[in-house]
Amino acid sequence: MLKKLLITEKPSVAMQFSKALKINATRKDGYLESDEWIITWCVGHLVTMSYPEKYDEKLKFWRLDTLPFVPTEWKYEIIPAVEKQFNIVKSLLQREDVTEIYNAGDSGREGEYIQRLVFMMAKPNPNAKIKRVWIDSQTEEEILRGIKEAKASSEYDSLSDSAYLRAKEDYLIGINFSRLLSIIYGRNIAKKINEERASISVGRVMTCVLGMVVMREREIRNFVKTPFYKIVGEFGEEGKNFKAEWKVTETSKMFESPKLYNETGFKKEADAKEFIISLKDKKAVIEEIKKSKQKENAPLLFNLAELQNECSKRFKIKPDETLEIIQNLYEQKLVTYPRTDARVLSTAVAKEIKKNLNGLAKGFKDEEVQGYINKMVEEKYSTSLEKTKYVNDSKITDHYAIIPTGQGFENYEKIKDLHKQIYKLIVKRFLAIFYPPAEYNKISVSIDVDKEKFSSSGKVCTNLGYLEILKPIKKENETRKSTNEEENVDNSKQEGKEQENNLDILLSLKKGQEIGIQNYETKESETTPPTRYNSGSIILAMENAGKLIEDEELREQIKGAGIGTSATRGEIIKKLEKINYIAINAKTQIVTPTIKGEAIYDVVYSSMPDMLNPKLTASWEKGLEMVANKEIKSEEFMGKLEKYINSKFDKLVVKY
Repeated sequence: MLKKLLITEKPSVAMQFSKALKINATRKDGYLESDEWIITWCVGHLVTMSYPEKYDEKLKFWRLDTLPFVPTEWKYEIIPAVEKQFNIVKSLLQREDVTEIYNAGDSGREGEYIQRLVFMMAKPNPNAKIKRVWIDSQTEEEILRGIKEAKASSEYDSLSDSAYLRAKEDYLIGINFSRLLSIIYGRNIAKKINEERASISVGRVMTCVLGMVVMREREIRNFVKTPFYKIVGEFGEEGKNFKAEWKVTETSKMFESPKLYNETGFKKEADAKEFIISLKDKKAVIEEIKKSKQKENAPLLFNLAELQNECSKRFKIKPDETLEIIQNLYEQKLVTYPRTDARVLSTAVAKEIKKNLNGLAKGFKDEEVQGYINKMVEEKYSTSLEKTKYVNDSKITDHYAIIPTGQGFENYEKIKDLHKQIYKLIVKRFLAIFYPPAEYNKISVSIDVDKEKFSSSGKVCTNLGYLEILKPIKKENETRKSTNEEENVDNSKQEGKEQENNLDILLSLKKGQEIGIQNYETKESETTPPTRYNSGSIILAMENAGKLIEDEELREQIKGAGIGTSATRGEIIKKLEKINYIAINAKTQIVTPTIKGEAIYDVVYSSMPDMLNPKLTASWEKGLEMVANKEIKSEEFMGKLEKYINSKFDKLVVKY
């Protein structure tokens, strides 16, 4: 009887496929088999690239005359620890009764690479058709769709090409430059860190990230606080007064004065106090009043980087831990594919979104979430997303944003508490996009005091909208927000009332009105250093090619080719910590460089500084993306890579 063979990335996923296909399979050593299907699995990577000594025994020793090492034909080998499973998969791939082979590996570049290596080494039955299963979740419906709509494996050849090139690029840069810099600078590094010997580990992505951490630390270390002095006026009547801040304008006597530090402050307190004296007995008149209503929509959905950042701040866990948890939720059928860069949904998914909502309403026994869903029903909130910012096919490559599937609740009670909390975080971000925008009343008042301008503003939330779900978060200080804990709705409303009192006073004012002046005072401020990365914010900076952009909307608008990929960024941070180049505080998740990390940075900076440039690293990532999109050929990418390596060696060896 002819058979269909399906290969997943791990045993637990194979079981999900088996359940979805409803086959009466017999469990055998390393696979399942029924009358129609054989289902087997990898256990992560089964095949790896060979080290240089497998090409030539002499290459085992780190010597300058053997570099640069660029193979003309690449060698691969079976990983000894998983050789048994490889041989099982190989024997199944070569079976003559197998007529169709389904590659059901993880639906991403790395997943494609894992399986392609196996196929390359195992040499499947040449008469069998090879197909690719590409799915967005592990629900039964999605698995069956993926199998039914599986495309010929050749459709994914360009993705495979980019995966092979990524591995070759990391291999060549890592091995060649780690060896070269170790030979040239190893002794100096050893002296600096008080060790007998030291090797220097260099990587296309990790060296760039190390540079980001060291440069930020040195900015902070070299920062000198500069005090400056603002002028604050208190206007109005006793008991009905409000504060307004002075700002220099073209009409001001201080316009372009060297005494100013910036447009709102003086360099010296004495000059600020002298300015206050000059305002004595001057009248204050309301020059302008601006009233406006503002609306603020719910943020976009989570992609992996945003979720890693949120979990780092909220739960104090590292990015690789977050990915591991989301992967578990994915395998439990609770959420969609985790390794995604997209923060929006596709049009096709948006049309079917009621299935996810109905699934949550019926299956997720959480009182808080059920309350949000009930309000959606009672208030008749629209579930149509097609014309909103949450749906954009042009911003989706392989997968859409991370959302709850509305299924898998039979597994929910079995998972750990932290997993439940993160799942709920994803659910709440998802539900928020169906809620109306938060609404605010805002007023801005400009005051003229003898051509000197003071301004004040007030803002109050008149309708919480989506903030009922994603509640306001407490501020750590005036400029930065922390998501360590949420305020409850009552606190949000109380905050609104406190602001409303100020708003009432401002609303009672009229243009041209003369108002009383209670007093003027100086307010000392100071410049603040940049903040250190935490394990989540550095992931966001990597996603945006080295830029840590606080504003979420702006972050989304300028997002381009980043450093690394959603699947690898957490592992890069983990590796840098493991080799003692960076340290991550367990309680705060703050990232700092180690003495060794700074020493390595100095070596790279003096020898090949472009390796520290996020733009260079991002450009290599963009090149891989272009290969995947069939915009350039593999040979062109490889040619540029070899040229880069050779040119660097020529300069460094001459220098040595």
